Order: sequence, then structure tokens, then C-alpha cells
Amino acid sequence: MTSYALRRLIIAAPTLFMIVTLSFFMMHLAPGGPFDAEASLEPEVIANLEAAYDLDKPIIVQYGFYLGKVARGDFGPSIIYIDRTVTELLVIGLPVSIKLGLSAMILALAVGGSLGVIAALRRNSLTDYAVMGVAMTGIAVPSFVMAPLMSLLFGVVLKILPVASLEPRGGLAEALPMLAPITPYILPVVALALPQIAILARLTRGAMIETLRQNYIRTARAKGLGQRNVVWTHALKSASLPVISYLGPAAASILTGSVVIEQIFQLPGMGRFFIQGAINRDYPLVLGIVVVYALAVILLNLIVDLMYGLLDPKVKVE
Repeated sequence: MTSYALRRLIIAAPTLFMIVTLSFFMMHLAPGGPFDAEASLEPEVIANLEAAYDLDKPIIVQYGFYLGKVARGDFGPSIIYIDRTVTELLVIGLPVSIKLGLSAMILALAVGGSLGVIAALRRNSLTDYAVMGVAMTGIAVPSFVMAPLMSLLFGVVLKILPVASLEPRGGLAEALPMLAPITPYILPVVALALPQIAILARLTRGAMIETLRQNYIRTARAKGLGQRNVVWTHALKSASLPVISYLGPAAASILTGSVVIEQIFQLPGMGRFFIQGAINRDYPLVLGIVVVYALAVILLNLIVDLMYGLLDPKVKVE
């Protein structure tokens, strides 16, 4: 398995190279520049600024300089955040984004998986129809629509949870002080997890229904095993394989979704830095975040493949 993981990492290197290359040229070929808004500056000052960031050189030369810096782990200085390097901004934003994304993934797995199992065990019942109806709504309504509605309801109208702040405040923090540290993350985590909860619920339901029809499940029931033992000991492991396979795309979706969610809730994560950098043409900042996101997606997909091999003995990773 170790050799398989190493081969996957080696194969991922060209993928990462292509992502960096495409992102670099797309960013630089977009209309506008980082100093276009500085109308009050003299042309000589703008020329000096462009020279300081190597923007006065041909784009292919800039590309060569950037690849050399990235190979050394240097993403360069930020253009819009004065006296800050991209690495420093990543150190600030990465913990917030990791906490948000990991919490959303855990919530989606726990709630979506549980709802899918319940719907499968009560197939074609009112419970099944209700769960699938809620799941379809969650898939149809994107997170950037749910997030402002949740902020308006729970933050402005009911004043239960904080909005656009990492400071614990609101009715829930005052009523339950032990939950105060997590209250700023409740709304963004739920908004980010809702679409994935819906998808995982439908995926788990379909996989569980198919698994419960297998012969070994009938054999387990014929031997007198109870429903709980059959479901949790025998059926759930096989039914979880399609869910595990989906975790790679789900992680990528949560990472990209966090860009919008962090901006809506004004969280100081990488998503907010990415949007600010794209608007202001901060090339080093945007490209640095793209590299980190690409690495995260590649590593998460590798972890998912390794988990699949461990859960299913028929799958050989070597």
C-alpha cells in the first residue's frame, strides 16, 4: 500500500503542474491589473511597482520566475496586503478553512448517512418520502442561497447565533456558555454541509437498499440475527463503499463551496482571501491558494482510495 501511495503522489505531480500552469496564464490573461485602481499614482510610480513584482517582464519570463519560487516553497509577497507574504496569509486563513471544511464533512457524513439508513430501512414509507423530499430540496437549493437566509433568520431576526464574526455572541452563547466557542461556526458549517447531507442521504439509501437484498444478508437473518446486528455489523460496511468513493468529490465541493461561504459570513479563511485576491488581481495570493486547494484535493482523493482498499478486500491497491 505504501508503494501504491508513492506512485499516486508521483502521478499527481504532473496534475499539479498543469493546474498551476493553467491558473497562472488564466489569471494573467484576464483583463485588468493589480494597479489599475490606483488612478492617482503617476505612471512612473506604477512602472516601479510593476518592476518590483516582475510584472513588467514578458509573461513567459514571469511564469519561469514563479515556477522557480513555488519549487522552493515560496509563493511570493501579496500585492494588496502590504508587507505580508502569501505564506503568512495562508497560515492565517488555512486553520479557519480546515476547521470549517472538516466540520462540514463530519456533519454531512453523520447526518446524511443516518438519514439514508433510516430511509432505506423504511423504504416507500412516509419517513422515506420525507427524507428524500428534504434531500431533493437540499440538492436543488445551493448553499449561497441558504447561507443568507439562515443568517437573516437565526442571526438578525431571532438573534440566536452570531453573523459575520468569530466572536461568540447571541442567545445560544448566553444560554449555553459551554457551546460559546463553536457558535460562530454553526451557521457556516450547516450552510456548507446541507447540499452534501442531501447527496449522501440519497447515496446511502440506494446503497443500503441494494445491500439488504444480498444473499449473505438473508443468510444472516435466517440464522436469527437481530435487525440492528444485521444492519450495523453486516450491511453498513458494504453500503458505505459508494459513500467512501464519493468523499473525494465531496471534499472538493466543500473546498470550493467554502470560498463563497467564508465571504458571506466574513470569515478570515482562505476563501475570503481568494475572492479579495481575484477582485484586486493579486496574482501571487490567488495562485498560492489554488496550489493549496489542488494539493488538498489530490491528498483527499488518495486517502479515499486507500480507505476503499481497506474496506473492500476485493480491491487490490497494489
